[in-house]
Amino acid sequence: MPTPREFIFGPWRAVSVLGVTEILSWGALFYPPVLTVPLIAADHGWSRSFAMAGFSWGLLVGGLASRRVGALIDRYGGHVVMPVGSLIGAAGLAALAVAPGAVSYFAVWTVLGVAMAASLYDPAFASLGRIFGAAARAPITTLTLAGGFASTVSWPVTQFLLDAAGWRGTYLVYAALLCFVAAPLHAFALPRQRVAHETKAMPAPGRKAAAVLPPHGFVFVLVAAAFASYAFVPSALSAQLLAIFQRFGLAPATVVAIGMLFGPAQVLARICELSFARRLEPLWVARFAVGLLVAGFALLALAPFSVAVAAMFAVMFGMANGLMTIARGTVPLALFGASGYGLLIGRIGGPYLVVQALAPVVVTIVAERSSDAIALTLVAAFAAAAFVCFALIRNPKD
Repeated sequence: MPTPREFIFGPWRAVSVLGVTEILSWGALFYPPVLTVPLIAADHGWSRSFAMAGFSWGLLVGGLASRRVGALIDRYGGHVVMPVGSLIGAAGLAALAVAPGAVSYFAVWTVLGVAMAASLYDPAFASLGRIFGAAARAPITTLTLAGGFASTVSWPVTQFLLDAAGWRGTYLVYAALLCFVAAPLHAFALPRQRVAHETKAMPAPGRKAAAVLPPHGFVFVLVAAAFASYAFVPSALSAQLLAIFQRFGLAPATVVAIGMLFGPAQVLARICELSFARRLEPLWVARFAVGLLVAGFALLALAPFSVAVAAMFAVMFGMANGLMTIARGTVPLALFGASGYGLLIGRIGGPYLVVQALAPVVVTIVAERSSDAIALTLVAAFAAAAFVCFALIRNPKD
């Protein structure tokens, strides 16, 4: 790990800057809708599902824009692209506060989708890949440690702002933070240097260097399919898991307590990855993470449902998601190398964000029209598909 001085004056300053801006970006753009959408729906006389569809539309737009954003970061750097994303996000949040009707509401979420594509983890990983090259694994992991606290910070702050200023005032505050804090940090504090061109990934200690794979063909399809399949899981479960546990008979207070296990489990898994698994190939980390998740679903299916089983599943899910967030940045880097990394992340992130956008709608429809058990089975099937894809990938370094 670098010295504290390097986090301020060296290239590792990028991790410090992005650690702050990722908390702001996730906290302003991604996490508030779970609290603000019911208020927006009530104000406009819409159903909650219609209001939430705007957010899903934004995620879909972000997926479509992701590839272009990655290519722009490869060419110009995160210090150019990410400030624009923050300013677009600020403008979108301000417009959301005054959007008068359904058409303008979805138009604003189109703008916010572009902002998310240029502000969240994918552009941050692409920026680190441009700065550190094949050595970006440790910076990516360290960044996700900070990002793991975004929901912990965002939800109570959002609730405080909602109580004090309403949903419109809340979004105006977040717009100001993106405009006057995140955008300047991206523009003036992110390092501008670019790592020397590399054609091979740096080997882990004790390993021989191996040629990276071309970023196309069957292996690339498997990687993109694995991450897209996995994307269905956290998106679907974030929309329905706690409600399903409540319908299974748990008390609301117990369900909330179980939900609070998710964030610490994510952070714990990321600390373990940084401390103990940094010499393990990222593909094996991804396999372990998805295997842990599949085991969690098996536990839900086979064990009599109880508070302990629900809590164990929440911890297993949180740990798996914590590791998979890292893997989204490190697996493509390890397999395909640092050259064109921003575009690569965008190409993989596009399908990921599209599936992420569709999952809440799909699992809600299945739960309403069939049963909670069938809905969980569907989510488990996507986890199993991701595991199969990762298992089929043949890494030349293995």
